[in-house]
Amino acid sequence: LAGPTIFAIVYSSVTVWAAIYSQLFLKRPMDRYQWMAVFAVFAGLALTATDSLELGPKVVHGLVLVAMGSSMHGLFYVMSEAVMTKGEDRLTVEQNCAIQGFTASASFGLWQLVYSLPHWDTKMGQPMEAAGTTPLQGFLLLVLFGFVSFVHSFTFYYTLRHVPGGSTSAGVFKGLQAVLVFVLTHFAFCGRVGGAEMCFSAVKFLSLITVAGGVLWYGYATSNATTR
Repeated sequence: LAGPTIFAIVYSSVTVWAAIYSQLFLKRPMDRYQWMAVFAVFAGLALTATDSLELGPKVVHGLVLVAMGSSMHGLFYVMSEAVMTKGEDRLTVEQNCAIQGFTASASFGLWQLVYSLPHWDTKMGQPMEAAGTTPLQGFLLLVLFGFVSFVHSFTFYYTLRHVPGGSTSAGVFKGLQAVLVFVLTHFAFCGRVGGAEMCFSAVKFLSLITVAGGVLWYGYATSNATTR
């Protein structure tokens, strides 16, 4: 709806939302150097939008949806940190990871039963056959995806609980993750799948340098802030 340009710019605001909600709900103070680093990460991510100038037909509708989703994503970071760090009955990393995982698995499982299975042939069977993917290969990919998701979830909640800066740090690292995807996408898909958007470019390189610099800056500023 919003198109890739607006989506890239607005969704990159997750980093900023996480910092704002951390101050509102966790009362976490941030000095000006930490805020400058957060906005450096945001700016670096927003740079990627200049690689695409196409807009969707319902820009305003899409803009509102992406802005709401980005804000809620940032709030999720903060609330996940809060249940592990605030109150007497706070959760451990393992407990939080397990609860979130079981909830998501139950939701997706229900969707598979209600929608995916009745539409198996048209939504999965025929596309798999066209792509030359066997049921065994599909199952192995699903297992691999589940393992990678587990590693991602555990490291995410560990960051929220134990890394200085908590949810704000997680939001900053999310920015670094996004630009590193550019590099991996280039080697995996450039010239094989899709178009120029799959290939590394000068703009993406500048984005990578800006975001990586912002992450290092934030880490240094946070380290100094915790020792004061």
